[in-house]
Amino acid sequence: MSSGDEELAKDLGPLAALTIGVGTMIGAGIFVLPGAAVETAGSLAVAAFVVGGAIALLTALSASELGTAMPKSGGAYFYVNHALGPLFGSIAGWANWLGLAFASAFYMVGFGEYIQLIIGVSGAISLGPVSLNVATIIGLVGAAFFVGVNYVGAKETGALQNVIVIILVAILAVFTFIGGLQADISNLPANEGLPNMLTATGFIFVSYLGFVQITSVAEEIKEPGKNLPRAVIGSVVLVTGIYALVLFVMSGAVEPGFIAGIGGDDIAVVEVADILMGPVGAVAMLFGGLLATASSANASILASSRINFAMGRDEIVSPDLNEVHPRFATPYKSIAITGGLILAFILGSDLIGGDAILTLSGTASFLHLVIYGLLNIALIVMRVADPAEYKPDFRVPLYPITPIIGAITSFALIYYIDPLVVAFGSLIVGGAVLWYVFYARTRTTKQGILSEYILDRSEEMPEPAVSAAASVQPDGGEYKVMVPLANPEHETDLITLASAIAKQRNGTVEAIHVVTVPDQTSLQYGADHIDDLDAESGNLLQRAREDAETFGVDLETSTIISHESFEEIFDAARDHAADLVVMGWGEDSHGSPGRAESAMDEVMQDIPCDFLVLKDRGFDPSKILLPTAGGPDSDLSAEIAKVLAAEYDSEITLLHVGDTEAEAQDFLELWADEHGLDDAELRAATGDVEQAIEDAARESTMVVIGATERGLLERLVSGSLVLDVAADVECSVLLAEQARKRSLWQRLFG
Repeated sequence: MSSGDEELAKDLGPLAALTIGVGTMIGAGIFVLPGAAVETAGSLAVAAFVVGGAIALLTALSASELGTAMPKSGGAYFYVNHALGPLFGSIAGWANWLGLAFASAFYMVGFGEYIQLIIGVSGAISLGPVSLNVATIIGLVGAAFFVGVNYVGAKETGALQNVIVIILVAILAVFTFIGGLQADISNLPANEGLPNMLTATGFIFVSYLGFVQITSVAEEIKEPGKNLPRAVIGSVVLVTGIYALVLFVMSGAVEPGFIAGIGGDDIAVVEVADILMGPVGAVAMLFGGLLATASSANASILASSRINFAMGRDEIVSPDLNEVHPRFATPYKSIAITGGLILAFILGSDLIGGDAILTLSGTASFLHLVIYGLLNIALIVMRVADPAEYKPDFRVPLYPITPIIGAITSFALIYYIDPLVVAFGSLIVGGAVLWYVFYARTRTTKQGILSEYILDRSEEMPEPAVSAAASVQPDGGEYKVMVPLANPEHETDLITLASAIAKQRNGTVEAIHVVTVPDQTSLQYGADHIDDLDAESGNLLQRAREDAETFGVDLETSTIISHESFEEIFDAARDHAADLVVMGWGEDSHGSPGRAESAMDEVMQDIPCDFLVLKDRGFDPSKILLPTAGGPDSDLSAEIAKVLAAEYDSEITLLHVGDTEAEAQDFLELWADEHGLDDAELRAATGDVEQAIEDAARESTMVVIGATERGLLERLVSGSLVLDVAADVECSVLLAEQARKRSLWQRLFG
């Protein structure tokens, strides 16, 4: 491992991983929704929670396989985006983000109802032109508080969460034990029928949102191939069992009709606890409800910022949302926006009318059912496409039956959610699609496995599938080649090289001309007198347009007025988001022998993108010599050689100098296979590297060589092989330098 690599310590055991799942699920749902579930489904309320757990379990199996194969932050969003592409990634990301916001709003309204019961205040309070329920006002205050806690950052929340989980499980265990001694099956309310049971399953599904969070910390789990599936699946099974027992006890320990007769200002689980265990039991349930709603809301707000991070990383939303507060070190913009949404959802659920609890929980359930359905489909896509990097340690049993049923049941359950909630949730999904079409598509570079699979087999696939895959491809990843122009004598060859590369990669070319003005002259003056300062600028860029037209690639031009010359190229590459810069060979190799940047730039920073530097002795890529010692810059050399070969039908010769010809030959065979250059001629050599390159170059028209890996100080003292080769061979030399992170030590000493 190189010194720049980083990895997370695997310090989460199986119990700790299980606690993450249980802790994010055993919360507000069981303390807030049982009353509504019993009232809706009657004796089938227990079945409603079991069915919800079964649907969650099917998705948990898929999440376990995907999690062991792709342990990345972002969880379900990452899996969907990677497998199905950024269109569905946009849907999953927005559904996950807003689903967590709706869930947080639901938890906070439940929190308000518990506080309201404790302080004994009910009804509504008029605030100007609107009238809000007391629970809503308390929920708004509570939500603002927890958003503020996340904004400033609270440490050691993980340990606190574990304590809360233990307390909640203990309270529910005592409740279940005492209630189980008094429960009587004859007390169970009437069976309200399968449709009502499924309706209850729809709005209580918010209770099963947490198990996927375990996959987000897969990199930190010891033996993830074994422990991650155990934690994900085990948490769903355990929580489903707890829910079912609590519902059974709650329904069977009181007289029929008791729960249905509880008033709107009372909470069913607290009233039942009061009957079973007296005031102490009621207080314990009140305390548990406060802990559950508060911790669930806090965990959801925290999780939402992680979803934003993953979406920003993939350019689905602006990466600016991930900006970290200079003082609190939290993604404050993301948290602030999420907090605003939570407050709006709480307020809106009250103003619209109806049962705020069921509206918010139903919307959160709808959005997550969409995600879980897509997640199961993502698993099927990964299995069918079977990309080389997909190597899960756990595999879903009974494939493909399990993920197919998981997807169908997740989408089917949506039918039983309140139609108005479904309509609203569908608007959010539709909005996510429009967001991708009009915003994310022009920015994201992520190409999903599904579209790659279809387009790679376009001749075998149905035309509608190929057309659909092509039509939703991201174009924000359009390859951009930037060409700084200075010397008119080399303009044609540089533009030709850049255009050939852009054509093969379906990209564009951007030609820039940097006009340098003295430090004593203002840049505004330089812009106003550009013709006086550089009369050839316009002609140079016009010729570049004409040369690029022969390749049919789009070319943009710009003139940059700067006090710097060479240094401005690097700033322009960053500003224009270039993927590759093609430039001419500067005097004395820019003061940094054998590299693209200047000596000062090399010490201070990494290059912003890949660079090609052409020592132009006539552009002729018909016979390319590619010397390689296996360094990372040789990887870029191989890519460029393949691009030129595809455009010009070039002959490629690979050269490696080893201790023996047999050793060099073995190296070349392996390296050619790894880089897709099996058709290249292999030239094994021994002895002096520079002499071997010069000998081979006599039969070549262009040498494509990677930048040296030696450090700056060593090159300044003993010279550079790259410079010596460029000076001694008679053909053009193309220096390739790949953008990568290097420490200061690596820059100086190699």
